[in-house]
Amino acid sequence: MDHPLKKYDRIIMGIDPGTCVMGYGVLGIASRRPEVIVMGVVRLNKLESHYKRLNRIYERVTGLCEQYLPDELAIEAPFFGKNVQSMLKLGRAQGVAMAAALSRDIPISEYAPRLIKMAVSGNGQASKEQVANMLRHLLGLRQDQMPDFLDATDALAVALTHFYETSKPSVDKGPKSWADFLAKNPGRVVGGSIAGTKKS
Repeated sequence: MDHPLKKYDRIIMGIDPGTCVMGYGVLGIASRRPEVIVMGVVRLNKLESHYKRLNRIYERVTGLCEQYLPDELAIEAPFFGKNVQSMLKLGRAQGVAMAAALSRDIPISEYAPRLIKMAVSGNGQASKEQVANMLRHLLGLRQDQMPDFLDATDALAVALTHFYETSKPSVDKGPKSWADFLAKNPGRVVGGSIAGTKKS
């Protein structure tokens, strides 16, 4: 019997790192359409030691990678806040989650919170609730499938942002100048005119 994950062309895992609650979401892409495989949270607030929390993050991200076999990991990038200690702890949590993915040779992409909100809701200032509601519509989720913790939908939003960003068609930029065009198209210039063009 085939593994259920084999039906996907690629699998993207999103992580919303935190030192009290870490959100995760996994998207499967089949025929260019994203669908939710799983989303949830890892509660860390019962662990008193910050270092034990970091170890728990590493263990859970490693376990998720082994269970869902993601091809890529998308993670929310650091943001600047007023509380330096909180920023330091969040940065450590992000680093540990990244290290867990890197230990499985999974490539990582970072996205700023504003970009994630813009990609999912069209509003860079959207609230967590607005992002969650938009995800429900975009991914066809029922209300009873929505998690209690918005950290899970935040993580799913990171994964969906990565899907959008990596699915954009590459823009073929034209020649920078006439000399650049001539250098790249030597066979198209015949007798001072461009071959393949009609005179009016």
